[in-house]
Amino acid sequence: MDISIIISTYNRSDNLPECVEYLAAQKNTENFSWEAVIVDNNSTDDTKSVTEKLQRENSINIRYLFEPNQGLSHARNCGIRESNAEFIIFIDDDIRATPDWLTSTYNRFISENCDAVGGRIYIESPEDLPKWIKPDMYGFLGHRDFGDQAFQMNGINEFPFGGNMGAKKEIAEAIGGFDTRMGRKGEGKKREELFKGEETEFFQQLAKKKGIIWYEPKAIVLHKILPYQLKKKFFRTLHFNAGYQKAALDEREFIRTFKGIPLFIFTQVLNALFKYISLLITTGSDNAFRQQMNTGYLFGMIYGYKDRYIKTKSQ
Repeated sequence: MDISIIISTYNRSDNLPECVEYLAAQKNTENFSWEAVIVDNNSTDDTKSVTEKLQRENSINIRYLFEPNQGLSHARNCGIRESNAEFIIFIDDDIRATPDWLTSTYNRFISENCDAVGGRIYIESPEDLPKWIKPDMYGFLGHRDFGDQAFQMNGINEFPFGGNMGAKKEIAEAIGGFDTRMGRKGEGKKREELFKGEETEFFQQLAKKKGIIWYEPKAIVLHKILPYQLKKKFFRTLHFNAGYQKAALDEREFIRTFKGIPLFIFTQVLNALFKYISLLITTGSDNAFRQQMNTGYLFGMIYGYKDRYIKTKSQ
């Protein structure tokens, strides 16, 4: 097998038929073998029966896997573990792949003999987004576009996003897969579920191993945005949790702290609050919202360092 497409899903069986429909419409795939692997991450809906129906009704090779450990990283690692393919490509169940996506990704793997490939992710539909979601915030909805030219990414500030990324199976295994302390848990609607960072960490590890990562502009997918992702609460929670996770997993020791919280964080919070209030007064709540997100990130760090301190003291 040349390619396994890993689709991790949890209680979103209604997304699967359309996702598979677009995979079945892939063009010019005669020169390589591939499969779609649906990883059911302990769903309580009809994901298994929907997958079985898709297996019967589609000519493409579809496999079903069940991963009982809750979390996107667990599900992706299950796909890595169970795949027998040379290349593993990850998409989400709310992704619709354009017809040349798979061939473009495969061709880039072959032409560059690279370890990982990522392509474009367009969100649907930006013209319908709330006005407070500015273009520089599209990335938090999964948008990824580095332009029309292919190039080698550095894996640090240039790396693929999870809705459209692939790696050689052997390199994914060598890295140890995705960090299960990170990533979305469940549906990602509750504060305790909405975490990210596992993809960033994955490619940082790959960069440390001198892995070769390429951007392929012709590998395009569309990301369907869900209603709960268009609420300010979603963005606030995402940033608070990002700060919390960064601090909670920080292994550094600091000299000047209060209850485990580095003192410089308090200065940063005060500066961020001042900037937010200034923008709120001068530009309004919508235009100041991005700064509110940044402030929430710092508050998340305070809670993360505090909890790390409590955990360390109890050991």
